[in-house]
Amino acid sequence: MKNKFYLNGFHAVSPSPWPLLMSISVFSTAMGFVLFVSKGFPYLMFIGLLSIFTIFFLWCRDVVIEATYQGAHTLRVIYTLKLGFYFFVASEAMFFVSFFWAYFHASLSPSPEIGVQWPPMGVEAINPLGLPLLNTIILVWSGVWVTSTHHYVKGGNREKAMETLNYTFLLGILFTLIQYYEFRWCTFTIADSVFGSTFFILTGFHGVHVLIGTIFLIVCYYRLKNGHFTQNRHLGLECAIVYWHFVDVVWLCRYVSAYWRRSCSFSIKQYSWLPI
Repeated sequence: MKNKFYLNGFHAVSPSPWPLLMSISVFSTAMGFVLFVSKGFPYLMFIGLLSIFTIFFLWCRDVVIEATYQGAHTLRVIYTLKLGFYFFVASEAMFFVSFFWAYFHASLSPSPEIGVQWPPMGVEAINPLGLPLLNTIILVWSGVWVTSTHHYVKGGNREKAMETLNYTFLLGILFTLIQYYEFRWCTFTIADSVFGSTFFILTGFHGVHVLIGTIFLIVCYYRLKNGHFTQNRHLGLECAIVYWHFVDVVWLCRYVSAYWRRSCSFSIKQYSWLPI
C-alpha cells in the first residue's frame, strides 16, 4: 500500500472502505433508534453502534500505520490534522454552550411551575462540598499529570511520561466511578422538572466526554509504550492532552455554575436593576 506525495506537502491516501462503511453504520444506528423508540426493536441500533466503534477503531489503526510506519504525515499534514482537531473541540464546546444556555435560562428566572425558585420545590440539590468537590480535585490533578506527560515526552523521558500518563487515565476512571455512584444515589431523576433534565444532560454529557478522553489516553499510553511518539512527533498525544484540558475546563464551569451556585438558591429576580 503506497502513498504518493504531491509537491505541496500533502499525500494521496490509498482507497479505503471506512468512509462508506461508517456512513452506512451511522444511518443504520439512526434508523435503529427510530425503531427502538417507536416499536421497541433495539437490535438494529445496537448493531449500528457496534459497527461504528469497530470501524472507528480500524480507521484509526490505518491512520496510525500511515503516520508511524509509512511516514506519510508531513509537517503540513500534521498542521492540518491539528487544526482540524481544534475545530472539532470548538464544535464540542458549542454543545456545552447550548446545555449551559438551557440551564441558565431555567435557573436565572424560575417559572411558576417549579415554584419560582431554584432548585425547585421538593428537590434537594447535591452538596457541592461532597462528591462534586472530590471529582473536581481529581480532574484538576489529572490535568497536572497529563501536562507533565507532555513535558517528559518533549524532553525524551519516555519512562516518566508513561508513569504520569498512567496516573492520568487512572484518575479519569476514578472520576467516572465516582460520578456513577453520585448518579446511582441521587435523590432526584431526569424526570424531576427542568432541574433534573438540565442536571443529568449536562453532567452526563460531560461524563461521556471523560470516558472518551480516558480511552483516548489509554490508547496514547500503549502507543507511547510501543515507541510511536518521539520528542518532535507526537500529534496523537497532543490531541489527547488538548481534549483532556477541554474536559477539565468544562467541568470547572459546570461545578461553579451548577453544583456550587444552585446550592445557594440564587435567582436573578433578586436584582431589581436588571431588565426582566
